[in-house]
Amino acid sequence: MAQYTKHPVAAPPTAPERESTGHLLLRGYVIVVLIITFAHSAVYNLLGINGAGVTLAVFTLATLGIGIPMLARNRPQPFRWRRLPWTALGYTTLALVSVAWSQWRGPTLLTWALLAAVTVNGLFIAHVLTWHEIVRALSSAFKWILGLSLAIELWVSLVLHGPLLPNFQTFPDGKLDPQWYWVRDNLFDGGRIQGIVGNANLLAIISLFAIITFGVLFAARARWRTTLAMWMLLAAYFLFRTASATALACAAAVAVVLAVALLMRRARTPGARTRIYVVAIGGTVVAATAVWLLREPLLTLLGRSTDLTGRSDKIWSEVLKRAGEHPLFGNGFSSPWIPTDPAFDHWITDHGITVFHAHNMWLDVLLQLGVLGVILMAVAYVSLLWRSWFFAIDRPRWDLDAERPFSPLTLLPSLFTIVLLVQGLSESTPIMLWGWMLLVLLSFKLKSVPLVGVGERDLVFERGARQRRVP
Repeated sequence: MAQYTKHPVAAPPTAPERESTGHLLLRGYVIVVLIITFAHSAVYNLLGINGAGVTLAVFTLATLGIGIPMLARNRPQPFRWRRLPWTALGYTTLALVSVAWSQWRGPTLLTWALLAAVTVNGLFIAHVLTWHEIVRALSSAFKWILGLSLAIELWVSLVLHGPLLPNFQTFPDGKLDPQWYWVRDNLFDGGRIQGIVGNANLLAIISLFAIITFGVLFAARARWRTTLAMWMLLAAYFLFRTASATALACAAAVAVVLAVALLMRRARTPGARTRIYVVAIGGTVVAATAVWLLREPLLTLLGRSTDLTGRSDKIWSEVLKRAGEHPLFGNGFSSPWIPTDPAFDHWITDHGITVFHAHNMWLDVLLQLGVLGVILMAVAYVSLLWRSWFFAIDRPRWDLDAERPFSPLTLLPSLFTIVLLVQGLSESTPIMLWGWMLLVLLSFKLKSVPLVGVGERDLVFERGARQRRVP
């Protein structure tokens, strides 16, 4: 007998597709690698130089152990050899070859191993994760660093009631220079806080990276947006409390670039884009000129000396003097400088501590690898800036549909690149450790996968990502 039903004739409902356990573990491993890389100074302060070296070696070997079998099986996708960041790899090769003429062969070999390890991990992350996964992994890593920074600051202030030295050493009799402290116990007294990384300037830059990452996820309408907003507030608080002039300059540059990128996205004609370029470039030139002319009162307002805290008079002049001895190929690679090596020991000191980089990435490269190294580094960063900019402002298009919505995630590479370039004017971190990892990772990913979600593995969260159409 026929039966009547209000239910349509269709396949029975099925459970949603889920990621494999192996891939979830892989994403977790990448998060740990990012934490270790961005919070490298925390590992050093916790385990010492030998422990930090062993940690880096273990994770590099683990990356090779995971990555080589995946390459052999072409998983999760064939490795795009032609899309490798060849200029960055050329710089890495030059750094190794420089041992032939290096004035400090020991530091060259030691720091090149560090550079190679960071390069391998950057290539690995770009290959095994999609754009969405990379942004989510960065977000998780920054949350851990910010959360641990808040925890250690609270512990030092509420439990220890005094400054904390590296490796949990006991506090000696007498007063030490604050530069030696891991955490200075400044959370409630209004001073600069350092967090788990033990450096206010480093914590400030990480906080800025975190704000950018959380912001693009928030704009992409990711889940738990209220929680993301709270993490953004914590990152903004750290950025304010670190009182880093470099980080504030980077934040201002990011704000300008973000505004221009959003305007470019709304431009409908090439002429409109040209006008935006003219206004943006002209405004930047005027603003840069004004900042240069008013640098003394501005630096005084920020509590900084006119020589940029000893950079121009004490550090940069000495670096230029030594760089002039071997201008074409440099004195030999060493990023960072090894303070215990005779070539650097008490060469340039700050508060009685041997400085371990030039506080300007271009001068540092000139010192180490000469004009040839500067050219390679400039090409690598200009290439990254060029690709990341058009990745951010051009609509995603691979067929006749020219009205696809923009993804907020495409803004992240260009904003990160701007931070690295501006920071490189007063710091050398963009050419080593996490700065170099970001250069390699973003360059390789932009060359191999220039569209979010297209040419990548077809994951559920990518197909279901909620995006807002931008007119």
